[in-house]
Amino acid sequence: MRIQLPGIAARASRFASTGLAQPAVGGITELRYNEQPGIMHLLLLPVLQKLSEQSRWQLWLTPAHKLNRNWMQQVGLPLEKSMHITESERFTTVQSMVKALRTGNYSVVLAWIPYEVSDEERLELEMAAEQGESLGLIMRPQSPEQALSGQHKAAKIPQDLFH
Repeated sequence: MRIQLPGIAARASRFASTGLAQPAVGGITELRYNEQPGIMHLLLLPVLQKLSEQSRWQLWLTPAHKLNRNWMQQVGLPLEKSMHITESERFTTVQSMVKALRTGNYSVVLAWIPYEVSDEERLELEMAAEQGESLGLIMRPQSPEQALSGQHKAAKIPQDLFH
């Protein structure tokens, strides 16, 4: 899994600090996952729960799946501050993420992007996250080569997350 643990944990804490209405900085983090259960719950949920303490929304840009509202309630994510948009095209997903991050309306924007993000796209996402003082999480499946090699440990997006 490609993840910057110190950065994501520190950002979540700063973003949700009780003394701040808005986060001090924004940024992008990429999470790669495979079929190993459990780790995503340990890494992603605490960040999302902490960010849900803000008054801002959480935006989920997902593939052609609908978020499971029961799962969100069970893990303590507020439905009233969560927005879900189904995206399927490369241009649409990255551009939607850039626009959402730039607005500053979201504490976090999660996007499932099944391909390697180009340097230009990553730079545009980073600038948008900084401008909107938001956290962008790129969720990307681990390639079959990485899964077979065993070199990268990753976590599965829980099946109960989607209908």
